[in-house]
Amino acid sequence: MFEWLLEHLLTDHPRQVALVPMDGFHLAQSLLESRGLEHRKGAPDTFDGAGYVALLRRLRSETSREIFTPVFRREVNDAIAGAIAIPPETRLIITEGNYLLSDEAPWNEVASLLDETWFVELEQNERLRRLTARHLRFDNDAAIAEWRATGNDERNARLVAAGSQCSTLVIEHTPATASASGREQSVESGPPASNGSAIIHCLG
Repeated sequence: MFEWLLEHLLTDHPRQVALVPMDGFHLAQSLLESRGLEHRKGAPDTFDGAGYVALLRRLRSETSREIFTPVFRREVNDAIAGAIAIPPETRLIITEGNYLLSDEAPWNEVASLLDETWFVELEQNERLRRLTARHLRFDNDAAIAEWRATGNDERNARLVAAGSQCSTLVIEHTPATASASGREQSVESGPPASNGSAIIHCLG
């Protein structure tokens, strides 16, 4: 959804809009494995939440220099540092991720850094279908894919849903919503769970 929004905004406003995903702050797979947390990947404590908050502060205050941000690549199951460049002429920054509306530290610092928050809500069965299909894209074991979608991912989804009442706007994401936008959402780009997302800063 937000990739589609970014694409259309950039058509009219090149280099003035940027997307900064929270997923870039996943802890490294090797670190999760060394701590026995790989089975909980995607839970709040498997991210560098403080690092994400620090980046949001930089994006709000350091508007005259280029800033680089990480991105998560599913094909390598790890975050890649410095993969996104935010030029100083950027006027609008969109960030998206599961825990932007969480009341747990350090995530509870995020809301004060956002100008507006949108909570995207996906119907339960459709969310599970998309999650399972996404896991299957990177792991051919159907049983493991279902276990991940209904286990750790489901626990995380409940945490995410708790923040919906704090958002500026709740969007019910359905196939009709995607079609109306002009493009059917794919498994990869569609929200895997109820997803707190935000426009964080409008400049100028």
